[in-house]
Amino acid sequence: MSTMLEDPVTQNQPSHGTRLQAETTAARLHIRWPGTRKSLSRDQKLQAAGAFDADSRTLSAAKRLFDTSHPSFRAVSAIKTKASALWKGMTLPYIEPGVRLLRRGDVSEFDDRMIVIQVELSEAVDELDISFAELVDQARNQLGHLFDPTDYPDSVSDLFGITWDFPSVTPPAYLRTVNPELYEQECQRVKAKFAEAVELAEQTFAEELSQLVGHLAERLSGSVDGKPKVFRDSAIANLSEFFGRFQHLNIGSNDDLNQLVENARQVITGVDPQDLRNRSSLRERVARSLTEVEASLDELMTDRPRRNIIRGPR
Repeated sequence: MSTMLEDPVTQNQPSHGTRLQAETTAARLHIRWPGTRKSLSRDQKLQAAGAFDADSRTLSAAKRLFDTSHPSFRAVSAIKTKASALWKGMTLPYIEPGVRLLRRGDVSEFDDRMIVIQVELSEAVDELDISFAELVDQARNQLGHLFDPTDYPDSVSDLFGITWDFPSVTPPAYLRTVNPELYEQECQRVKAKFAEAVELAEQTFAEELSQLVGHLAERLSGSVDGKPKVFRDSAIANLSEFFGRFQHLNIGSNDDLNQLVENARQVITGVDPQDLRNRSSLRERVARSLTEVEASLDELMTDRPRRNIIRGPR
């Protein structure tokens, strides 16, 4: 059900923004989710304030409707996290809230994987529905006089949902005929947005890499109580995952960033986590190299700070 992005601007030598527009489609993720907390009523707030001789207008109080740590609800929440991670992991940021950019060649894979997640959510919600009466009984005991049976539906099966779509973020083709001047203005607006999206992608990649190399460098440096700091294998695995994602999503718009990513990749290529634990000289060398990469990334981000994107009136 995708609507691919039209390319209203044709250039002999396309800019990075034009390339980004031509190679991606917008993707949105919609998550329907019930609230798990509810504000106390006015009378309940007055009663709570009275216990402390406080003005109820200064209080903000809410009750937890049910135990969100219950395994059945945690299973449902994990699937929501999985869907969001897939959406963000396969896409680049865009300047419009709730919209990200998906490579056109990845549309089918994204759609297929989201369908699988959608089925997983449906099955997990069915399990939660079976357990919901138990959760309500538990809430009745825990909330005491704060319990209100009208806060709880008979079934939660319709309260959860994950959907996605591929909206057009370019001016409609009919506008070219209806008002050519306005159409050209909108084309230029889109062009500017994608130019900003290129910078946003660069900044996002740089920030993520800086956090990853900074964390690993910190864990490899120094000691605690005379012993090397503990680090998890995931610190290296996360970097490897980043390199793969960067290679796939990057449009090559920033040579300095490309080189720093390559430098970081070379530092950890072939490095075994256990060797880092066993060999202090290797730890020191890797930590020193990653610190250099982090410093260069900080300099890069300082030279090109994130722009404050302000949309003009339409």
